[in-house]
Amino acid sequence: MRIEHYLQASVERDGARTAIVSGETRLSYDQLLDLSRRLATTLRDHGAGRGERVLIFLDNGWRTAVAVLATWMAGAAICPVNPATKAERLAAIARDCEPVALILESRLQHLVEEIPSLAARPRLVAGEAGSFDAALSAMPLIPAENRPDTDLAALIYTSGSTGEPKGVMHSHATLDAAARSIARYLENTADDVLLVVLPLSFGYGLNQLVTAILSGATLVIEKSFAFPQAVFETIRTERVTGFPLVPAMAAMMMQARDLDASFFSSLRYITSAAAPLPLAHLDWLRSFLPHVRIYCMYGQTECTRATWLPPETIDAKRGSVGIAIPGTTAAVVDEAGEAVSPGIVGELVIGGPHVMRGYWRKADATSRALRPAPHTGTLRLHTGDLFTADADGYLTFVARMDDIIKSRGEKVAPQAVEEVLCRMPGIAEALVVGVPHDVLGEAVKAVVVASNADLTEREIQRFCARHLEDHMVPKVVEFRDSLPRTDSGKASRSLAALPANPTGSK
Repeated sequence: MRIEHYLQASVERDGARTAIVSGETRLSYDQLLDLSRRLATTLRDHGAGRGERVLIFLDNGWRTAVAVLATWMAGAAICPVNPATKAERLAAIARDCEPVALILESRLQHLVEEIPSLAARPRLVAGEAGSFDAALSAMPLIPAENRPDTDLAALIYTSGSTGEPKGVMHSHATLDAAARSIARYLENTADDVLLVVLPLSFGYGLNQLVTAILSGATLVIEKSFAFPQAVFETIRTERVTGFPLVPAMAAMMMQARDLDASFFSSLRYITSAAAPLPLAHLDWLRSFLPHVRIYCMYGQTECTRATWLPPETIDAKRGSVGIAIPGTTAAVVDEAGEAVSPGIVGELVIGGPHVMRGYWRKADATSRALRPAPHTGTLRLHTGDLFTADADGYLTFVARMDDIIKSRGEKVAPQAVEEVLCRMPGIAEALVVGVPHDVLGEAVKAVVVASNADLTEREIQRFCARHLEDHMVPKVVEFRDSLPRTDSGKASRSLAALPANPTGSK
């Protein structure tokens, strides 16, 4: 089923029900459908149609939801980009996806002007005197009914071990399969009120919009988690029932002073994905909110979600991320793709209708990620992550097969940070690693060899902040006379992760 058809189905069930709450804006399903159709008309006039891409560069809010749905109604695919993205990465994404049009915040226009391929594209600007709102006066577009669900629906960019952005291709069918499976085990209904503070530009956040519309539920959209107390007040006043979070958010809740559990009395469940939820965080959530079901999950952009741990098994399967989500398969395999015995470490592979179609215009990367299973030939996603499975098939994350750092639930390629560090005057060599962090999951640590003895940690962080997204900026900078190396002379990340001195800096 195509995702935009969810909206029509929810309107037919109860068009007056609240679909979106975003600040002072409240949209019923009838209104959401009407606005999405009107924007779709404008997008079609700008060339958005089947096979084309629309780049969405917006903050979380009702306009983002309308932009996503309108793009699908026009027949095009969304390319959502986090509004915190810097010009270099944005330019790389634009070169790769070649959008026919873009929708952006007014404050981000200066970035677009720096990128010739985007500056020449039609754009809809949200905010004061924005053309986005003017576009909502167009005549509503009635989408064609016979488009296949195999059409490209989304290009969601992630970074691999090289740091090069890769567009994960999801069709309507793969998004549909994931949403239906997740809504099934979460038991979502039209009575749910789901909160999303996660960026709608990423798979975890985008899925909240998709599952809410599938279920006919209300989606409460918050711009971010920058002001937790305001978010908690929203949970209380809107009677939120579903609260997706990442470990960093749980850590902030744990550290909040005088946090009142009554604010969360309406919650039915909390989900955690994007990064493993530390057991200390899980234990605290269960103690603080004993009436709430906690769903620990594992997923990747390439499949939206892979596993879920039934809440009633948390104690028996402590530390596990559970079993394959309904309608899919998950297995731990060796290098030949054969299943390993319980307790043996291997690579997690995922199969099912929710798995991506591949990486946009990257055949080699696609063939490495999607490989045929022995004996059956069915394509499976090789996650690149190491797991174990117990005798009951419950999966436990062990480590990443590569050096990717996951900070605040977002991936950081060490090479991308090293490249920027080595461009800074005064740095001779640099090596970047991930180190454990109570709030971030992992923190980015830079080990540098400085040619300028006066260089400070703060100066390095400021330089990085000008060229990198916030989650990629090193939280720790350690100065050494030389990089740690293996016997073969290669710089060693495992040794660099160990502190050279008690302070971790000069």
